[in-house]
Amino acid sequence: MHSQQFPHRVQLQRRPPGGSMGHPSTTWEDVGLPIYANIRYGTGSEAIRAGQVVSQAKASIRVRWRTGITAAMRVTHQGVAYKILVVLPDMERRRHVDLVCEVMGDGKA
Repeated sequence: MHSQQFPHRVQLQRRPPGGSMGHPSTTWEDVGLPIYANIRYGTGSEAIRAGQVVSQAKASIRVRWRTGITAAMRVTHQGVAYKILVVLPDMERRRHVDLVCEVMGDGKA
C-alpha cells in the first residue's frame, strides 16, 4: 500500500485503568505513536440526546494492518475525536483495518 493511500496522521487512544476505587476513568491516553490513516466521511444524521437534537456524522477510517484495536478505543485527528463503533480487519490479506466511527466534534467520545 502506498503512503498516498494514508494521507492523515491519527492517534489511537484508550481509557486508562480505573482508579483505586474501581471507578472508570474519564480521561483518555495515547496508544503508541500517531499512525497513518485514510479518513472518509459517510452520511450524517440527527438524533435526540438529553432532550436536544444533535447532528451525527459517520466516518470510515482505514489504517494499515495491526492488532489490538477495539471498539472501546477512539481515534483523534486535528482536534476531532472519532468514537470507534466497529473494527473490521481485512482477515484475507491482512493489509488494513477499517474502523467504522461516529464523529464526536467536541472531543468527548
